[in-house]
Amino acid sequence: MNSRFIRSISSSRCDGKSENEMNNGDEESSKHPLVSILSTRGGDGHNSYSTNSLLQRRVLSMTKPILVKNTIEMMTNLEFPECIKLADLGCSSGQNTFLVMSEIVNTINVLCQEWNQNPPEIDCCLNDLPNNDFNTTFKFLTFFNDKLTSKIPCFVSGVPGSFYSRLFPRKSLHFVHSSYSLHYLSKVPDGLEKNKMSLYITSSSPPSEYNAYINQFVRDFTAFLRMRSEEMVSNGRMVLTLIGRKTLDDPRYRDCCHWLTLLSDSLCDLVYEGLVSASKVNSFKVPFYDPNEEEVKEIIRNEGSFMVNDLEPHVFDLGLSKEEYGLQSDRGKAGEKEANCIRAVTEMMLVSHFGDAINIDTLFEKYAHHVSQHASCKNKTSVSLVVSLIRK
Repeated sequence: MNSRFIRSISSSRCDGKSENEMNNGDEESSKHPLVSILSTRGGDGHNSYSTNSLLQRRVLSMTKPILVKNTIEMMTNLEFPECIKLADLGCSSGQNTFLVMSEIVNTINVLCQEWNQNPPEIDCCLNDLPNNDFNTTFKFLTFFNDKLTSKIPCFVSGVPGSFYSRLFPRKSLHFVHSSYSLHYLSKVPDGLEKNKMSLYITSSSPPSEYNAYINQFVRDFTAFLRMRSEEMVSNGRMVLTLIGRKTLDDPRYRDCCHWLTLLSDSLCDLVYEGLVSASKVNSFKVPFYDPNEEEVKEIIRNEGSFMVNDLEPHVFDLGLSKEEYGLQSDRGKAGEKEANCIRAVTEMMLVSHFGDAINIDTLFEKYAHHVSQHASCKNKTSVSLVVSLIRK
């Protein structure tokens, strides 16, 4: 075909669940309303995710070699199928998801030319939670069209739903991508103590708190792998990127410039100034876990459906250049950039929990200040973990 096809639809997928299972999912959402709106700030305004996702864009650039390598291996091992189904899980809103999709499509096109093969039709499925701003994403279809270097017919659809459940028909997916999404849990772990103003694990956390988080991550990541194992063809590929941590003796240790430590400090500032109640902060926990390499490998090995093809840790620095950490004024600008980035991914959670009891602008002014105060921190524990998997 000489024409390029791009179709945009927002549709649910058959997930094979019974009505009782669907009702249980509704009950789970009602018990954990914070997670049910775990979405980034929509639109394309000053505080939107679309405007403040440069970090994620730089992470995508960093992972390009693994993405290209696994696309090539997938196509050759599957002997150039006539139709390829791709999925970006946790696509969020904005153009970043199309950077991934265009990279995969262009790689397939070049490979087909090199091997003298007819290019396949490609189904690009963009997934996120139902409250995600898919409308803003689909506004970038023209951007996707411009990024493509070929006339391979591509069909783009939106798939609302949690990737901890079934999203696609059995044995239909050839390639799955997910970036900076899997560190978010399906729910806030049960049994967390609520007597200190900390949103997440710290060195002073009791062992029970760390155990609650790691156990929830094991359950969620295992469920994610199991769902994808049902949906993917044999020899299909996944490339997953998530925030992780370096392996240290104390699994509870998080550095002073960990993004959730800084957010906790900023909320504490508001408490000390009488701008929000301590009880409200004490009851706020973030459904997030940053695993180390060994934890990720062990879960994959125990679930058993996938083989690890690549596993690489990369520096996590929120994408800010070292030059921005010179003069105090430059530190302030760098702090503001990081604050805008974190605000874009947490504002919906914060508003859901605190409501009118918190001033978001003031909170992230505090956050930017804390970033600038910790700009010289060199002992960072956070890394970006990039893992590619092969469906057995």
